[in-house]
Amino acid sequence: MTGKILIIEDDPSATSFASYALEQEGYQVLTAANGVEGLKMALEEKPDILVLDVMLPGMDGFELCHRLRNEASMAKLPIMMLSVKGRESDRDMGLKVGADEYLTKPADPAELVACVGSLLERKGAAQMEGGHHNFEYLKFWPRDERNEEAV
Repeated sequence: MTGKILIIEDDPSATSFASYALEQEGYQVLTAANGVEGLKMALEEKPDILVLDVMLPGMDGFELCHRLRNEASMAKLPIMMLSVKGRESDRDMGLKVGADEYLTKPADPAELVACVGSLLERKGAAQMEGGHHNFEYLKFWPRDERNEEAV
């Protein structure tokens, strides 16, 4: 796997845990320790995905997520919230402000990696639907097989 991941987390041990798990899978990991720094890094670094804590100094994760969703260049950035706030209302709020996924801490490393992979796959599929990929190979399929389901 490849991809640039920005982790915005104020707890050094949680940052180390998430960074290590993702780096072992081949991801490039960037980190920020507060909401203001995280917003600046997200806008400058253009990560492929954001892993975001809710309780952050400077600007909480809900506000940060909301602001990123209102930036044209960040509106489709996959965002996963990872927080100790595990109530259903917290999860609902995270999804309402624009998070794509919401995991509670402590998260299993395999679950974290799987969630990141899933979000990146969805991002890739969305880019293909948007016409960013070359589908030249389709012209080599017999017409009957290509349109089999459409008939």
